Amino acid sequence: MKKSRGAGKLLPLITISIPVYNEEENIGPLYNRLKRLADKMKGSARFEFLFTDNNSTDNTWSAINSLAGIDDRIRGIRFSRNFGFQRSIYANYMHARGDAIMQIDADLQDPPELLENFYELWKQGYHIVYGIRRKRKEIFLINFIRRVGYWFIDVLSEHPVPQNAGDFRLIDRKIIEVLKNHRGTDFYLRGIIAGMGFRQIGVEYDREARVTGKSKFNAFQLFRLGYTAVLNHSTLPLRFASMAGILLLGISMLGGIYYLFLKISNPSLPEGLASVHILVLFSMGFQSLLIGIIGEYLRRVYMTVRSEPIAIIQDTVNVDKKKEGL
Repeated sequence: MKKSRGAGKLLPLITISIPVYNEEENIGPLYNRLKRLADKMKGSARFEFLFTDNNSTDNTWSAINSLAGIDDRIRGIRFSRNFGFQRSIYANYMHARGDAIMQIDADLQDPPELLENFYELWKQGYHIVYGIRRKRKEIFLINFIRRVGYWFIDVLSEHPVPQNAGDFRLIDRKIIEVLKNHRGTDFYLRGIIAGMGFRQIGVEYDREARVTGKSKFNAFQLFRLGYTAVLNHSTLPLRFASMAGILLLGISMLGGIYYLFLKISNPSLPEGLASVHILVLFSMGFQSLLIGIIGEYLRRVYMTVRSEPIAIIQDTVNVDKKKEGL
């Protein structure tokens, strides 16, 4: 194995972490660009390319196996079903062997070549290096919703969460060791990693449009991810439920005093049947909202206590087959 000059030590091992789902058209082009990057950096680092396939329904897994046959740096894990994007990333991290792990999507919207800049910042002592999307080629409405969503998550979170930053990042091995102790199954890894502290830095770049294949993130999934981010990293909704209940109780008491005063001052005042119905319906709807918020937090406690596997492995290539699940 290659050693660094003069030091007599192995070069750092860098894991390129690649979660995939139905990306057969992008596997080859992505590998070619990553291979060129690894060849360019062969004097400063060693590489492994770790794919986690979320039970793709196309030929993605076959493409990974074919490449693994010609390059033993490629390792692959295929799940027994689709466990979701965030779990796929987490499972990838748990099987990464690198001193640092570089996360990149397979759609080539994030430039693999920027990973060299991430690596240089890691050598300078940064534990977390993340990409900040300066521009992204999307329709205005989706771009606007994303920016508002990032801002909203950052405002509500109990610790700073980088805005306009996705999962395109490099993390030090220390981060992986902390993540191993994480309990739960509903992940928002951007928030978890950002909340750990350590030395962090962002690198701005322009995100390209997807060339081939279709995005796996629709509007509902984006909303779900943002919803998970808020509930996982903020107790403000619970406090809102308490404060809103107190506020509504106060308004009701004031309203009761007001109507009692009107009834005393004007005994002939007609019964307000419509207003009573409106107040009752509003109260029922509002209470349902508050109970729903509390229920979401209880669900997360239940899922943690249940301790279901993060993901279940069905097939592997160049990976220790004794690891059957997480």
